[in-house]
Amino acid sequence: MKFVKIHGLGNDYLFINAMEEKLDEKELPELARKMSDRHFGIGSDGIILVDKSDKADFKMRIFNSDGSEAEMCGNGVRGFARYVVDQGLTEKKELEIETLAGIIKPKILNGMIKVDMGEPILDAEKIPTTEKGELVNFPLEVGEKCYNITAVSMGNPHAVVFVDSFNFPVSRIGKAIEEHKLFPQKTNVEFIEVINDKELGMQVWERGAGVTMACGTGACAAAVAGVLNKKSGRKVTVHLIGGDLEIEWNEKDNHVYMTGPAEIVFTGEY
Repeated sequence: MKFVKIHGLGNDYLFINAMEEKLDEKELPELARKMSDRHFGIGSDGIILVDKSDKADFKMRIFNSDGSEAEMCGNGVRGFARYVVDQGLTEKKELEIETLAGIIKPKILNGMIKVDMGEPILDAEKIPTTEKGELVNFPLEVGEKCYNITAVSMGNPHAVVFVDSFNFPVSRIGKAIEEHKLFPQKTNVEFIEVINDKELGMQVWERGAGVTMACGTGACAAAVAGVLNKKSGRKVTVHLIGGDLEIEWNEKDNHVYMTGPAEIVFTGEY
């Protein structure tokens, strides 16, 4: 089976052309776990299948390194755009990609990829959470401590936590919030340090993958949370471990736009 490894700011995925390869639906979770293993496999945060769609140009399916299927991935969708163009599957520079979170529209711009991520979902029930209304600066008890979270969905759930610094166990707290009973489908967790109203520092615990170097949907959720909590403007640079993303929550159409790179690492056979 042929694959291409692509990363977006260190958030790496193995891309497989499901239109050519024969894949057993039942075996996809185990395939993702085996291929993603960084010691006994190739090593990645998950696998992404490139398939045909009757609604858009292509269909994207994402399986995390633990075998769970994700609705969307911001870094993954930029890699997806890079893959279909590099593999000669399309000549378009503006694409429509079907995902479990709806139609996502990436646009290739001089090596960078700008993605229309759609409107953020703030209704707590739709994120989903067990609460109602909007959860902005919501106190969440985690063990013996309380963390104020802002819940946002970018097609997948996020809990954004503003912190003074990253001098705390991101992995332990991230996992605890991910699995909190407030989130029936679990959640991604973003820890955000406000540098100024145009810059945010971010570390992320991704649902199903753990600590990763970047998370595109997480950066979008962080930017939205920054506006809702009056900590940043609508255009911000989000500094992640793997690099920077430019995020804009457009006031006119209420859509979130993400701009960043996607780099091919290598191709191979599994």
